[in-house]
Amino acid sequence: MPIPGLTGLDHIGLTVPDLAQAREFFVDVLGCEYMYTLGPYQDDGHWMSEHLGVEDRAVMRRLHFFRFGGQALFEVFEYEAPDQRTQTPRNSDVGGHHVALYVEDLDAAVEDLHRRGLRVLGEPTTSKGASEGQRWVYFLSPWGMQFELVSYPNGKAFDHNPQAFSEQKD
Repeated sequence: MPIPGLTGLDHIGLTVPDLAQAREFFVDVLGCEYMYTLGPYQDDGHWMSEHLGVEDRAVMRRLHFFRFGGQALFEVFEYEAPDQRTQTPRNSDVGGHHVALYVEDLDAAVEDLHRRGLRVLGEPTTSKGASEGQRWVYFLSPWGMQFELVSYPNGKAFDHNPQAFSEQKD
């Protein structure tokens, strides 16, 4: 049974090294709407470790909220902490992650990323199996976080024939 009353995704929170750089990326590259800023936050007790799982001396300098596509939110933090790690995790690392964004025209989107000087990881890949009909590519934000662009304008094979793939579930 899922968590009672769970209805959907509210926001994605992430930490960046430079909030001004991140704001430019989220607004100018991804087309997000900047909403508002909060912070700074710090506490002389144990609130930071108890509530956020970070070092008690950590300072959340500022955070920006961005609306994406009229719905989803990005909550973007800039922290300063004595034990802060600055290496971005890879997908294969525990805690590794990426954010996948849908585009109508993958080739035009990739061309735009190149024009902006963002690093695109390889060429677009054509999916097979249940995801046939989809193409995708990863790219890096200015601070090295992985994002993915996906496109399946005519749907995926699973969308057209879910019964053919239902036996492949774990």
